[in-house]
Amino acid sequence: MPDQLPATPPSPFAHVVYYEPRIPGNTGSAIRLAAVTGARLHLVEPLGFDLSEAKLKRAGLDYHDLAVVDVHPSFDAALDALPDARVFAFTAHATTTYTDVAYRPGDVLLFGPEPTGLPEEAMEHPRVTDRVKIPMLAGRRSLNLTNAASIVVYEAWRQAGFPGAS
Repeated sequence: MPDQLPATPPSPFAHVVYYEPRIPGNTGSAIRLAAVTGARLHLVEPLGFDLSEAKLKRAGLDYHDLAVVDVHPSFDAALDALPDARVFAFTAHATTTYTDVAYRPGDVLLFGPEPTGLPEEAMEHPRVTDRVKIPMLAGRRSLNLTNAASIVVYEAWRQAGFPGAS
């Protein structure tokens, strides 16, 4: 008799929000990240791809059914769905480092689109708690979107005590 996979946790320790993502492979990888950690993935439209694209499915492998993914028509709609959450906007232009944050269950980890990062109007939204950076060597522009999200998701999950992990 095959082992049963545990259900996705009903209350995610973190919400990963991709603001207008453009690259299907990154979103597929984020689906896989959500499936293996129990984070919940939120995508803010417009998306730069169709959710049925092969690159998205290939990057997510067979994890699509194990992740919780919500698609929101706007940034405000995404935040309305998470009314009490703190929102951390990730940008290279911040003084707070991701390891300086004491993450709490239900926090929002907000990441911008691949070519440009978060627009200023998103970072200035009154719901944004803080702007946060992931340190990099000087002169480097950015990390891959899902690599950056993975670094922060695992830090938040570690701080929560890795709930549900085996």
